[in-house]
Amino acid sequence: MGSASYIDISARKWEQLNSLIPSEWRLQDRYIPSAMRLSPFDSVYKLDCFDEGDTGTLLGVPRACGILSTKEIEITEKWDIQGLLHEIAERRLSSENVALAFCKRAAIAQQLTRCLTEPLFTSALEQARQLDHHLQKTGRLYGPLHGLPVTVKDTFDIKGVDSSVGITALAFKSAGQDAALVQLLRSLGAIIIAKTNVPQTMAFLDSVNHMFGRTLNPLNRLLTPGGSSGGEGVAVAMRASMIGFGTDVGGSIRIPAMCNGIYGFKPSVGRIPYGGTTSGQPNGKLRVALKPVAGPIGRSIQDIDTVMRELVPRAEFFGHDCIPALWPSLSAPKKTLRIGILGSDGLVNPVPVISHLLKEVSGILARSKEYDIEIVNISPPAVMKKCMITGARLMDVDGAGPLLDLLAQTEEPLMPYLQGRTVRRSPTSIDKLYALCAERDQIEIEMRKDLWSWPLSTAYASESSGNPLDAIICPIAAHPVPRHDTYGNLSYTTTFVLLDYPTGTIPVRNLTEADLKLDYSDEYKPLSKWDEQNRKFWKADRKVYLNTPLSVQVVVPRLHDHKLCQVMDTVDTAFKIHYQGSNKAML
Repeated sequence: MGSASYIDISARKWEQLNSLIPSEWRLQDRYIPSAMRLSPFDSVYKLDCFDEGDTGTLLGVPRACGILSTKEIEITEKWDIQGLLHEIAERRLSSENVALAFCKRAAIAQQLTRCLTEPLFTSALEQARQLDHHLQKTGRLYGPLHGLPVTVKDTFDIKGVDSSVGITALAFKSAGQDAALVQLLRSLGAIIIAKTNVPQTMAFLDSVNHMFGRTLNPLNRLLTPGGSSGGEGVAVAMRASMIGFGTDVGGSIRIPAMCNGIYGFKPSVGRIPYGGTTSGQPNGKLRVALKPVAGPIGRSIQDIDTVMRELVPRAEFFGHDCIPALWPSLSAPKKTLRIGILGSDGLVNPVPVISHLLKEVSGILARSKEYDIEIVNISPPAVMKKCMITGARLMDVDGAGPLLDLLAQTEEPLMPYLQGRTVRRSPTSIDKLYALCAERDQIEIEMRKDLWSWPLSTAYASESSGNPLDAIICPIAAHPVPRHDTYGNLSYTTTFVLLDYPTGTIPVRNLTEADLKLDYSDEYKPLSKWDEQNRKFWKADRKVYLNTPLSVQVVVPRLHDHKLCQVMDTVDTAFKIHYQGSNKAML
């Protein structure tokens, strides 16, 4: 890039992105939020541009704007994944018409929220035409995901396309080959229509950078869409794709799902190919530090299950980092469960509305008439308080030097949130790294003993599995979906990356006026400095949270990924039956 500054590069990249949206897919000005009229550069800093009108949802704009035909609205809204694939297989829908509808919807979502980084509309439509030709010529589907429109996080390399991950020094340097997951998806017939936005350095929970600007939450523009897979969460929530793929090393799949009121699934290491991603991190760091995983973000458990059923058994043939595995059909929800409710991690107590939600969820599951669910209230193991700190130290073993050096190449400044938080430190010495790995081993041993391997003679022993609990339900965050650049402690999500436990996000209901009246007791004493900081989310103007999604996290033991899907299906079904029957606020 020579001596080009980050501002020049950002302007060129933004111009390139806009050039890939056809003029006939452009929204009228009256539909575009005021915050979107800022340049990407200004959107990084001018948080005071939002007003009270920005709490309204954008989800209805694609249907109302006139860009999509009636048939295209039906294509993008009527079916789940199995239903859409069936329509294509029966030739009632062509892959080209499906891809076109989702490309147009992705273009609309981009103009409303800045969720995309690389529109791939031309190549997507060409692939769709090839799939149609194959089906017409052979009478056979190309693969079990024939014609399925998907999006992927910007980190996943696609040959001939940038993986800039929000860093200007990586712009205009296209990938030489496809990531393993991209190869796997395409081998099954899936069509990748776009890559999605991430935070600069991928080290915080707002998807914002100098090139692509700030991604907005379509449910409420005052609040964050989450990160680092925030663009992916928004694209799925706005039906710009049928399912998306993100990565998670501290919560980056589960948190965007929470912020956008949809479902996230963080598998164990080795289930979904991760290789072939760009992060700006040193090669090999992830082998010795905290290991990220790739996973789906979807609009239902059934959609996630449908895709995992095709990916997991084939993953070992595409990803050097994957293990052999099977994924049985999710024929019916699991009828009998023993679930532990973890109300706190011992480090940060949830604000009152999240604690109340856990009690509400506990009651719904315990009273379920469709399922036999035993609820056990559990306390956090003493060692759990160490998980976040150990995880953070493993994430930072390189001392942030490589990332800061990358930014320095174009004199790119850190995002406001990162300034003062991301500082150059000495890399972790080999002796300290050994000690951290030993500490992680000991934490894993103690957590396994305290959470999953109690003696069978206890009152919580499970006759079916030999374990006291089938799953744990706990918060994703200790607060509701927060404003931009304010996301708090990551202890509830980082913990389960350190332990490599499969975990998922389930939206429960929207926050109500009654929830806003909940408060701390006068006797409440903070557990830690992080707990004291967390209280500010509820002490400030909490009206901004009204009608925003409330979600919970489901956790199972390591490598029990299919069991996680089963449990999530049961729990989600129980929630839907309850809230539909009571006519309470639902997502």
